[in-house]
Amino acid sequence: MTRTFLWYIPNTVEPGHRGDDTVAGYGTLDHSVDLARTAEEHGWAGALIGTGWGRPDTFTVATAIAARTSTFRPLAAIRPGYWQPAHFAGAAATLDHLSGGRLLVNIVSGRDNLAAYGDIEGDQAQRYARTREFMRLVRRLWTEENVTYAGEHFQVTGSTVVPRPYAGGPRLYFGGASPAAERVAATEADVQLFWGEPLDGIAERVDRLRGLTRDLDRDLPPLEFGLRVTTLIRDTREEAWRDAEAKVADMARRHNADLLRGPAVGQQRLLDLAGRGDVLDTCLYTAPGRHGGGGAGTTWLVGSADDVAAALQKYADLGISHFVLSDTPYRRETARVGDALIGRGAHFGPPAPGPASVPGLGAGRSS
Repeated sequence: MTRTFLWYIPNTVEPGHRGDDTVAGYGTLDHSVDLARTAEEHGWAGALIGTGWGRPDTFTVATAIAARTSTFRPLAAIRPGYWQPAHFAGAAATLDHLSGGRLLVNIVSGRDNLAAYGDIEGDQAQRYARTREFMRLVRRLWTEENVTYAGEHFQVTGSTVVPRPYAGGPRLYFGGASPAAERVAATEADVQLFWGEPLDGIAERVDRLRGLTRDLDRDLPPLEFGLRVTTLIRDTREEAWRDAEAKVADMARRHNADLLRGPAVGQQRLLDLAGRGDVLDTCLYTAPGRHGGGGAGTTWLVGSADDVAAALQKYADLGISHFVLSDTPYRRETARVGDALIGRGAHFGPPAPGPASVPGLGAGRSS
């Protein structure tokens, strides 16, 4: 199975995202382009660029970076509601056309400051019904001409997107762990993204989603799966865990984890993992979630290159073929993690020699 390796570019003008270096010009185009070019140089296919009201517009940032890179594929996160389907389909088709088919899209339905950009807050069922309609209509606009559609949430009349995107349009990545979200993924997404859960949780969700694609009569190519997680890699296992513990200790001094608790099903699943132990499987570190880690920073894969490669191989064995990885400081780790993992070619490399042994953490034993 072909594997896609993507990194992460912080989309913020505020320096120090997740402990990143606070360099001069943080959040400028030159800074973001430097990160993207570093990703190109170290084997990454591209990078996720996040979204959220109060941050730079993701699609504008993705367009600017694409114009100053040659192979870099922006995985641009976008929200239905912030975008209308025809407006987005036209903008995405244009960027895809101008970049030679490099655009990837991450559809986000989680909560945001909706009122600030004129959207309305609906319940979970409404949000995901709208997302499903959005994704289906965008695909039609990329592949058909003179589209007329009147749905519950969106409508167009005689709509034709110009220019046409490459190969039927950008691939649609999608996340979400609730039953409503999984039904959207099963019918409309190209790639379902998972947070860094233990292997048993990922296996259960892959099986359930594959069953849903059959039960719901999916009419797209088979659903693929991806993993979005932090990867802390050092030359030795001991050095990696020493640095991981130090970073979490610093997080504990500076953050209040209670602020992270909210209604998102996927995020709550990650926060709840800490109750099973600080380290699950061989090297999945759950402690960051108790001390301020959010999203992809809630759980980390920690260890030597062999340790992390072996852990990622186990996810690949479950059907994961898209890996969206990150660690801070971003520029340094773009090179380190890319060289350690992607350079191994089609395989991640040999398993680590026995379970990890980390003083004070009980690594290598699921709890």
